[in-house]
Amino acid sequence: MRQSSRRLVLLALGALAALGLAACHQGGGAVTSDDMSLGNPSAEVTVIEYASVACPFCAKFNNEVFPAFKAKYIDTNKIHYVFREMLVGDDNEVTMAAAGFLMARCAGKDKYFSVVDAIFHGQQAMEQSGDVRGGLMRIGEAAGMSDSQFNTCINDDNALKALNQRVQNYTTQDGIDSTPTFVINGKKLDGAPTLASLDAAIAAAQAGK
Repeated sequence: MRQSSRRLVLLALGALAALGLAACHQGGGAVTSDDMSLGNPSAEVTVIEYASVACPFCAKFNNEVFPAFKAKYIDTNKIHYVFREMLVGDDNEVTMAAAGFLMARCAGKDKYFSVVDAIFHGQQAMEQSGDVRGGLMRIGEAAGMSDSQFNTCINDDNALKALNQRVQNYTTQDGIDSTPTFVINGKKLDGAPTLASLDAAIAAAQAGK
């Protein structure tokens, strides 16, 4: 069972605000310059993934399915892949995800996906050790960030507010209430995001179905 989206976070302020979830509808709002994406922006198929770096089901997809998916569709420019940041789970998971996403954005667009991938791969170890901050700092250092830059990044109030606003928009406007959620050309993927299910959804989108 996937975790439901539950809360927004203002990490530096320590304030959590409950979300009122909108009724489910077709997701996948228009792609904007604020989105993080890979692949061909002009491709006829756009795949949007809504995920949290603290979500174990998202980590499972990233670690076990995404490499083959990327090689088959993104690296060959067959699709435009868009990753959208969600904050789900308990307070610790929400805080970890918020800090991770802020750090990934501070690392820059050219390093964003490698940082997100490193967080997914380190997620379990960080949660088990309880040293989330240390784990994230080590990932930041590997991406070229100093400790000072890391601290400034995760305590940037404007960036935190922007993250909260994005999450709220995805929840209320796009109808996203769980992670990971995939939207292919405006249609939500039903069931688990396996390579086979994504193959079928992309083929249907290519056929205009």
